[in-house]
Amino acid sequence: MKAAAIEPFFATLKAANPQPNTELEYTSVFELLAAVLLSAQATDVGVNKATRRLFPVAHTPQAILDLGLDGLEGYIKTIGLYRSKAKHLMETCRILVEQHGGQVPRTREELEALPGVGRKTANVVLNVAFGEPTMAVDTHIFRVGNRTGLAPGKTPYEVEMQLLKRIPPAYMVDAHHWLILLGRYVCQARKPLCYQCVVAPYCDFKPKTAAP
Repeated sequence: MKAAAIEPFFATLKAANPQPNTELEYTSVFELLAAVLLSAQATDVGVNKATRRLFPVAHTPQAILDLGLDGLEGYIKTIGLYRSKAKHLMETCRILVEQHGGQVPRTREELEALPGVGRKTANVVLNVAFGEPTMAVDTHIFRVGNRTGLAPGKTPYEVEMQLLKRIPPAYMVDAHHWLILLGRYVCQARKPLCYQCVVAPYCDFKPKTAAP
């Protein structure tokens, strides 16, 4: 994608959705961290279905610990890989209580030190909870970055670095949401819905998908 197309690309996404948000449901930084940890290789819809039952009962690290592993598994067993995610979340809660006073830390290093929290999860928490201009590259953003020509790369990290370099600062905080929603609903994996896409004029993908 030519540099001159990037500003109008994001200006158009902003005009269509001025205040984008994550589709994960949460009411605190800890709930966001837990939801993102549970969302690996799962849909936001599926995670929300489980956390709507879990969070009213246990919405702090100590409350999750008090549930015990079996109790936690009972709430999240509808989510893929729930056993390993339950172990990671329990261990993360233990570290939060013992080392951080039950609070979610605000640095990448401390977040990535938590079990089950990789670079992508840390980026989501830093961006959504703390408003930092980070870029969490999931499968949707990886696809959009490559397909549109906005940020070509062979790995999620390469795409992340390209996005951080190419996205204008004014759009950086919300860019993660716009790109995920674009990939999830319009620039889909099997066939992009170019005829529904507001940023199709700026995108390098050819030939554009025609309306059915």
